[in-house]
Amino acid sequence: MRLITEAQVATVLHPNVAREALRAAFAQHGRGQAQVLARHRATGTLDGASLAISAMGAILDADGELPAVLGTKVYSARNGKYHFLVSLFSAATGEALATLEANEFTRLRTAAATAVAADLLALPNAKTLAVFGAGIQARAHAEALARVRRFERILVCARSGSQAMARELGEQLNLTVRAVDAPEAAAQADVIVTATRAATPLFDGALVKPGAFVAAVGSSTAKARELDDALLGRASLVAVEWLTAAQQEAGDIVQAAPGVIAPERLVELGTLIVNPRPRGPQDIVVYKSVGIGLEDVALARLVAHRLGAC
Repeated sequence: MRLITEAQVATVLHPNVAREALRAAFAQHGRGQAQVLARHRATGTLDGASLAISAMGAILDADGELPAVLGTKVYSARNGKYHFLVSLFSAATGEALATLEANEFTRLRTAAATAVAADLLALPNAKTLAVFGAGIQARAHAEALARVRRFERILVCARSGSQAMARELGEQLNLTVRAVDAPEAAAQADVIVTATRAATPLFDGALVKPGAFVAAVGSSTAKARELDDALLGRASLVAVEWLTAAQQEAGDIVQAAPGVIAPERLVELGTLIVNPRPRGPQDIVVYKSVGIGLEDVALARLVAHRLGAC
């Protein structure tokens, strides 16, 4: 069995590669060829520190040169600081193949999954991206989404750090990037991504323009939400990674008032990849992510294969 380090992961895993690997994994899931292990958590305290241990996973069928695998992601949290590992097993023999340090591709995988959804569901002529948040995921999402749409400008809204992030993204992506307030970001953007730790909605959903694509990725607990019922009620489609996880962990969905999201409007991303739905130019589409083991196992398998471990 191989131990694959963060440095080794970085040599073979890049945003475009990650996006294509996740699109293929979600397509497998949409065809019923992949199974997902739900997230399980245990929490506690030690010497005043808040502790948590979480686990999730998936089974993936073979895909071209990539073998069928079983995998688990396990991660610790201590006072909000995380460390991630993914272990892979052969579906053919059951033997352990590799354990990977997974901080780097945890950063990449969430943004890559959002990019899969945006590439499928955002309007092709989207010109303005709004990013709520100025942390690691906000930056990763700006970079990933700029690879699937030709944005002319990016708007950044955050409680702190928005000016610095706007300056850095402008230099990195060679785009006009401005720090703005929440109403302007919500009203002006064709694509909106929320990557914050907010527990309550970030903006009035009535402000969002017709035709917008909105991705909410900041929370994976039922107690927190970034989008309000006004926006969810206007959405023609609410895409999620996996219905089981979304109905348990997506606060935006769990906390929505009865009837706000009609059951037929709540659809898994894999289903939409396999059987695309028509999308009108005035339709608002929401993608709600909580992160599922399918994503981690898919990227771990790709990395392990490229490094000769499977």
